Amino acid sequence: MNKTILITGASSGIGKATAIYFAQRGWNVAATMRTPEREQELVKYPNIKLFRLDVTSEESIALAITDAIKAFGQVDVLLNNAGYGGVGVFEAATKEQIQQQFDTNVFGLMNTIRAILPYFRERRSGTIINITSVGGIITFPTYSVYHASKWAVEGFAEALQFELRPFNIRVKNIEPGAIKTDFYDRSQVLFAKEGLTDYNAYETITVANTQEAGANAPGPEVVAKAVWKAATDSSYRLRYPAGVQASILLFVRRILPFRLFRSMVRMVVEKGFKSN
Repeated sequence: MNKTILITGASSGIGKATAIYFAQRGWNVAATMRTPEREQELVKYPNIKLFRLDVTSEESIALAITDAIKAFGQVDVLLNNAGYGGVGVFEAATKEQIQQQFDTNVFGLMNTIRAILPYFRERRSGTIINITSVGGIITFPTYSVYHASKWAVEGFAEALQFELRPFNIRVKNIEPGAIKTDFYDRSQVLFAKEGLTDYNAYETITVANTQEAGANAPGPEVVAKAVWKAATDSSYRLRYPAGVQASILLFVRRILPFRLFRSMVRMVVEKGFKSN
């Protein structure tokens, strides 16, 4: 029987690219999204089936997992890809925006894992793959809330792998750098607070510099290849950088003293900013 991967947030970007990559290699793909009726590209693949799933709704998660197992006979890999990016200075973020960041990137991911664990545990087999980020290991200006969510996932996954290893369940994190997807448009929200202008000069420059990195970045296929590597790797390796940029960044972060690495980040992301 062909293996099956269930992907959250498969309507665009990394999720869609990964669905196609796995389908082209003979896997069955349960591609989940909030509005599957709008999807037109993935339905062209006979081994991809669409399911409605909103990671903030435990009912929809449970139903999607059940329906995917019925459709394909099994689920071997869960890919937690659904994500939200709240960007901007922290002082401008509302309580609701911070909550949405964690509801999607952290609590939604946890909800999905918790829902599939009884199935994986009963089978004594399964792989959980999370799309985190180099931003779960290192940080950049104006991404404080986003980083907080990704660092939470990194810590959660690192601890969870201990609990699940006795059941032959693997936990793996994919850590992309900048990737050219609609994350910088559709999936990203810029915090704004009326009357708060003191950060404007700094925010304008740092956001523009990070956006430039996204515009010049590789496409989501780089991440799809890393997911494939993790899904087909029978080891208990936890972390997989996605792309050359991510590998270099994480390597440099490991070998450099924090103060020096922080200076490098400022040099790149704050380029063009002059403080008073």
